[in-house]
Amino acid sequence: MNRRLLVLPAAVAAVTMGLSACSSGTDSPASASSGSPSSVGSSAGAQIKVVASTDVWGDLASSIGGDKVQVTSIITSPDADPHEYEASTRNQLSLAKATVVIENGGGYDDFIDRMLKSAKNPSATVLNAVTISGKKAEGGGELNEHVWYDFPTVKKVVDQLELAYAKAAPEDAATFQRNADALTQKIDGLAQQEATLRQKYDGQPVAITEPVPLYLLDAIGLQNKTPEEFSEAIEEDSDVPAKVLSETLELYSKHQVKVLAYNAQTTGPETEKVLNAAKQNNIPVVPVTETLPSGKDYVGWMSANLDALATALGQ
Repeated sequence: MNRRLLVLPAAVAAVTMGLSACSSGTDSPASASSGSPSSVGSSAGAQIKVVASTDVWGDLASSIGGDKVQVTSIITSPDADPHEYEASTRNQLSLAKATVVIENGGGYDDFIDRMLKSAKNPSATVLNAVTISGKKAEGGGELNEHVWYDFPTVKKVVDQLELAYAKAAPEDAATFQRNADALTQKIDGLAQQEATLRQKYDGQPVAITEPVPLYLLDAIGLQNKTPEEFSEAIEEDSDVPAKVLSETLELYSKHQVKVLAYNAQTTGPETEKVLNAAKQNNIPVVPVTETLPSGKDYVGWMSANLDALATALGQ
């Protein structure tokens, strides 16, 4: 995990609002309510209390529950690293009172499990997105835990959220099903965007700085050409061997890739060299971020990500 915060360069920011990536920095100062303002209303006492590890899952939870749920998202800032989050009293209290908890899993947000043990709330329904996905590490490697880029996984999580809500408030089951069906239809639309891009760009070579967006890139049929040793070193915040860095930079100087998906929230000497190499060789850059951009919901965010890739690949 790269721990160094990047001030987003204007040249990169102009390409797109960005995909998601492992972020760096310190904890967000406090939990925040996720979703529309109606998620916390006058009947708050009757609402299902939901805690999500990040606002990505919190937004989906709000979309399904509407005004029947009160969602608290713990990580809402791009400067907060879920891997390094330390429990706060406020968030501990939210978990102690939660009826439904949704975590990403896969080692991404282990703080949820630690806090749940202290919260002593055994009745809470805990949804782990990685577990729900059924994904396993291949060939002894590490699992890419960033499963919110995988639309089939997101649909499975939506289904499980609907069931958890219906169990907690059976009288509102029809509302939850209607909202979940509407959200699923929108996610199917995102999958169709992927399929359309795959028809046009299947097999095109691309590069990354970290493996965060790989589920999305794979679904489009894009081929990641970045040396695995490079992206692993960046993610783990370790030095990139000189030979590996040289091989990575050649992807741009020799125009071996069409696009760079760049982690716009963390940086270091190696990633800056990669970014500069892409810019100098006119390789389009699609920046990546982790939490929801301001004013975006999950579907709008992912649609913008796909549009940005389409624009970059078409250059």
